[in-house]
Order: sequence, then C-alpha cells, then structure tokens
Amino acid sequence: MTSTILIIDDEPDIRELLKYNLEREGYNVLTARDGREGMEKINSSVRLVILDIMMPKMDGWEVFRQLRKNPKTRDIPVIFLTARDSEIDEVVGLEIGADDFLTKPVKIRTLLARVRKTLQRRIDHVSARSIDTVISLGALDVFPQNYTIALEAKTVSLPKKEFEVLLFLVRHADHVVTREELLNNVWGRDIVVVDRTVDVHVRKIREKLGRHASMIETVKGVGYRLRGSA
Repeated sequence: MTSTILIIDDEPDIRELLKYNLEREGYNVLTARDGREGMEKINSSVRLVILDIMMPKMDGWEVFRQLRKNPKTRDIPVIFLTARDSEIDEVVGLEIGADDFLTKPVKIRTLLARVRKTLQRRIDHVSARSIDTVISLGALDVFPQNYTIALEAKTVSLPKKEFEVLLFLVRHADHVVTREELLNNVWGRDIVVVDRTVDVHVRKIREKLGRHASMIETVKGVGYRLRGSA
C-alpha cells in the first residue's frame, strides 16, 4: 500500500521540492501552505506529516498539539522542519513527542532516509502493539493497542513518546535499561537526542504514576529499571 505523506510548509519552493522527490519514491503526497489548511487536509490515509514550525495563521507547534490531542491523529508520526538551526528547537520538538527533526536547507537523500525510517518504525510499533492486549504489573495496566495505561483501574493519559518509553520499560521489567537503549528504541538510532530528553520523559511519567512513581528506579550513571513486582 502506498503511504500518504502530508507536507505543511508556507514556502512554495520547499513544498514542491519535497513533493517531487517523495512522489518519485512512490509516496502519495498532499501539501498545505499553512497550519490551518494542513489540519483541514488531515485524514485517515495520512501516514506521516512533515511539518514546518514557523508559519502564518497556525504555527507548527500548535498543529502538533492539536494532532496529539485528537485520538484519531495522535499516532501519526511527525517530522519537524525548520529554518532555524537551533538545538533548543530540536530538544523541545523531541521532548514533546516529535519523531524526527530536520533543518533547512533540507538534504533530499537525508530526508528520504528519515521518512523511510520513520514509516518503518511506525509499522514496527503497530506490529508490536498487536502482540499484547494488556500488560499488568502490580497496580499498573498497560494497553499497547490503544496507547493507554490504567493505575488502580483508573485510566491515565500519556503523550505518545512518554507511553513508548514506559512501554519499553514495562517490556523489560526488572532489567536495567540504559538511556542509550531507550534513545535507540523509542527515537531511533539515526536521530540525535540528548540523554536529558530521556530523563525529562521519565520525570513526567513518574509524575503521572503518582504514589506508584517508585516503580521506576534510577540506576545512577546507567539508566532506569521498572520493578515488575511493585
């Protein structure tokens, strides 16, 4: 099946360049010139969004927030695209759950490689989720098929990346998981993400676990361990 990619960018030359090269690779490509138009063009066939940050009417951050709030679009992978060569932008984008981050001018071969990697990672996640209906550890129930968890039978909402970090820890319960393993398996080996990104996600997960936060232990200088007996 041909994957549909939506490009949201206010620069016509960028839209046409990316559209041309992605269509040459066999993808079906939709384009939008600003965030509002992009939200109008999101549909069930879209498998990936390439999203510019600085746009009129609705910027990329707001588009991303709206995508993640909607259960119908929250799992669509997003690659941020920006003209700003800023480490802060990249860290913020990845911390809020973006799948990748590229700066302009875009190197086409790099973009195509990242697109293939992101789409494959999405397929892998869907396949992995279909294996487990529910994983239960003490008061914690994890439902991989719909990206939700429950604590003491009460549903708790987690953003996509926080859920994926927790799910990886759950699937490796009682084993020490290094930060590098989390980075490679949640964000991917070819994406440059700092260790602080993992720590921020774990801190936010602990906040949502409340009095069960101690389930996730910090192994100093190494990474984390989720205690399956908690």
